Amino acid sequence: MSKNKIGIITVTKKGIELGKKIKKLYLEKYNKDIVIFTLEKFSDKETEIIEISIKDTLKDIFQKYFGFIFITATGIAVRSIASFIESKDIDPCVLVVDENGNFVIPILSGHLGGGNNLTKEIGSLLNSIPILTTSSDISGKIAVDTIAMKINGKLESLESAKKVTSLIVAGEKIEIKVPENISNENPKGIIIISNQKNIEITQIFPKNISIGVGCKRGTSKEKIISAIKNSLEKYNLSEKSLKVIGTVDIKKDEIGIIEASKYFNVDLKIISKNEIKKIEGKFQKSEFVEKTLGIGAVSGPCAMLASRKKGEIIAEKIKYDGITISIFQEETRKDG
Repeated sequence: MSKNKIGIITVTKKGIELGKKIKKLYLEKYNKDIVIFTLEKFSDKETEIIEISIKDTLKDIFQKYFGFIFITATGIAVRSIASFIESKDIDPCVLVVDENGNFVIPILSGHLGGGNNLTKEIGSLLNSIPILTTSSDISGKIAVDTIAMKINGKLESLESAKKVTSLIVAGEKIEIKVPENISNENPKGIIIISNQKNIEITQIFPKNISIGVGCKRGTSKEKIISAIKNSLEKYNLSEKSLKVIGTVDIKKDEIGIIEASKYFNVDLKIISKNEIKKIEGKFQKSEFVEKTLGIGAVSGPCAMLASRKKGEIIAEKIKYDGITISIFQEETRKDG
């Protein structure tokens, strides 16, 4: 599920002026929606009202936004978000900007949440000073979770990433092993030759797996989730690499598929029959499906069309009880 919105929180008239300035400048350069929240006495048609308190306003939206910019004292921001913080790999980023726009400080999810990058962007727009306190950034070195964020990947473990990042910060030699083309040479194992007794290892899962789903009407989310899990397991693929689920337009209201995409926290892309007809010749056809839907294949074309299309089908059709699953693996290097 994409997080495209940024929330600006402010409780003063001067803060609203700065918030509107940030919104205008940011929208001119970047493609993210910005919503300004403020007290009712300062609110107008460009803002949303903080009804009871900042904390109450954040309760239902905190994990649904990309990030929040507090134009308040740092203490207000910290107290407002404290009870909603879960983990650095899922929390939105949170920044604090002073009313004069002199300083921008990330206080939550600087790396994985994109807070440090957003800080630099806002700082550049306002000609402000970005205050970065993460050790990798102040030393001019890149952290493992930053690498994961930049390639839209998923960390195997926050703990192992932290250990390897600490070695990077300390100036130790670290190697990044990436196949020439992950879709063709995805390794099943790695041999490390070293005289070091202890070697810290971490893994980043590229988000390059697209799943196509076809199912009978009314199939439960539990069955679809189980089918997807079993299919990934069959091909030794991690759920952490799942990027998108695709299905045909006549299934756009299929609750089981919608809920399955929410369970895996990925986008659900609806593919039109007209799009499928253009490429269905590349896939094994089903006479029953063709008579029923007017197209010869569903899950395979949907898996391909839901992705960026460059790559390969690694499982064209895996059948379960009333469910068909297809797996498409994108290239992650050569097509950028």
